[in-house]
Amino acid sequence: MCGFAGFFDSGKSLESERYLWLSLVRRMAGRVAHRGPDDRGAVLTERCALGHARLAVMDPENGAQPMTCTYGGAKYTIAYNGEVYNAPELREELLSHGFSFETSCDTEVVLKSYVCFGERCAEKLNGIFAFAIDDPKEQRLYLCRDRFGVKPLFYTLRGSRAVFASEIKGLLEYPGIEPVVGRTGLCEIFGVGPARTPGCGVFEGIHEILPGHFAVFDRDGFREKPYFVLEALPFEDSYETAVQTVRALLEDIVERQLVSDVPLCTFLSGGLDSSVITALAAKKRAERGQSLDTYSFEYRGNDRYFTASSYQPDRDEPWAERVAALLHTNHTKLLCENDLLADLLPDAVISKDLPGMADIDSSLIYFCREVKTRHSVAVCGECADEVFGGYPWFQRPLPKNTFPWSPEISNRVEILNPDLRDALDVGSYVAMRRQQTEDAVPVLPGESAEDRAYRVLSVLNLYWFMATLLERKDRCSMYSGLEVRVPYADHRLIQYVVNTPRSIRTPNGVVKGLLRDASRGLLPEDVLFRKKSPYPKTHNPVYERLVKARLAAVLKDSSQPIHRLLSEETVTRLLNETFDYGKPWFGQLMAGPQMLAYLLQINVWMLRYHVRISV
Repeated sequence: MCGFAGFFDSGKSLESERYLWLSLVRRMAGRVAHRGPDDRGAVLTERCALGHARLAVMDPENGAQPMTCTYGGAKYTIAYNGEVYNAPELREELLSHGFSFETSCDTEVVLKSYVCFGERCAEKLNGIFAFAIDDPKEQRLYLCRDRFGVKPLFYTLRGSRAVFASEIKGLLEYPGIEPVVGRTGLCEIFGVGPARTPGCGVFEGIHEILPGHFAVFDRDGFREKPYFVLEALPFEDSYETAVQTVRALLEDIVERQLVSDVPLCTFLSGGLDSSVITALAAKKRAERGQSLDTYSFEYRGNDRYFTASSYQPDRDEPWAERVAALLHTNHTKLLCENDLLADLLPDAVISKDLPGMADIDSSLIYFCREVKTRHSVAVCGECADEVFGGYPWFQRPLPKNTFPWSPEISNRVEILNPDLRDALDVGSYVAMRRQQTEDAVPVLPGESAEDRAYRVLSVLNLYWFMATLLERKDRCSMYSGLEVRVPYADHRLIQYVVNTPRSIRTPNGVVKGLLRDASRGLLPEDVLFRKKSPYPKTHNPVYERLVKARLAAVLKDSSQPIHRLLSEETVTRLLNETFDYGKPWFGQLMAGPQMLAYLLQINVWMLRYHVRISV
């Protein structure tokens, strides 16, 4: 994985001020250099400046970027971030079209796929990716992002220029791009946050290429088009066929995602999702006479303070150790101190350029930093719950005008000062975003109302909740230059499973029964049928006390920028509450302490980014 940034001018040449633009694009790429600690590069063409920071995973000796190839007298240049898992097959296809290769990295395959197949090249790619290509023949910029947005790509338009970067911080290095936040941005932060509307960059004028889309920018302007959309198809397979299909897909997906020229590991919580991926990976490694390294995560004091709830029925640690022993992996348990969770809250903001999932993010930053000391690539079990219907809200009726993982927004609205509360009308904004997504869900003629509601629920989870967790995984891992792969986000698996009715995904009422049955023979029954437990969080009251003390200090300091947004009466009341950790306001993990930590992150964000509020 890597990071890149650049700009393209559709109206005039950049070459007359070559050194000025090269210096600027290097600074922009430098802002995302954590994504690629192994190498840096910059290229200036007639109309395009590209800067790149490389994390070398495939063919470390070659594959420097930006990469250029000459075809038909034109020099095409790419800046690329990602992994394409079907690169070997694509390479063979391109060889049959007369192309030759100088490296064994997938960057060259992606670039020559564009040269060969044009703007629809993304349809050929199986992987996680974002890239920019300077096309001198057509005098245009081509931007592209993978099907479910695993890899980020932000942009803004400035007159005849399109400015783009892997992360928002790269855009903010460009002169004239200011960190202004208006009504839309504040409604994103307080209404749907830490989720984010697909394509919305929160800051005024900043956008993100939508998942499954490409864009072209030239003298005719900026045009974004889909190359992948989920299809609503009749499901005609038997349950036994569905089980066999899912198992075959998972085996193929994991085998492809184990390819790496640098050390690779898996994240192992001991839950169903990560245990299945680890079992498949360990099996493939054993066939080659290799062992697998695994990591689990825990917090200081959880062995003493953990309290079971419907969202988190038991601790991961004993299960992770058991699965690791069964699979004979080289297992490491990483333990995080509670003061580190609080200390890393600002880093979590910087990693995402926005307030996020508070200590759920800061803990992942710590764990990824530790994993990076020995490995450059990890494979994880993220996204299985969105795909197979594992969350508690899959078993409930869809709420109206809100999202299933955050059905009650009154606690968000009460935090705002009364004048801002009236000006924003957060409830209407949330309802509008929810309806936009529902209206775009593909329709299957003749589908029952019950099946339609289940399809809507599935798509909401894929494009909102899964997107939030994918963004978290990318930013928190790449903050330390660690690549994390997500097998369950493979588009072939999602396209197949999204069309299965509830009776297939949840046979006889068994949550994620389809995945459990598809994984038989890999793990013991008690592991396969362990009740869902989400990513672990701290239950130690030390963390809550730390967050309360730090937010109280912010409230006492009138110079802190968050004062202009908050109802201090409401926040003061929250500081005096004893929280119920089993009642989250977002997802399964963000309860009272995370609400206070989220407010701390908003204040850090406004300070560090010099955010200007325009409402």
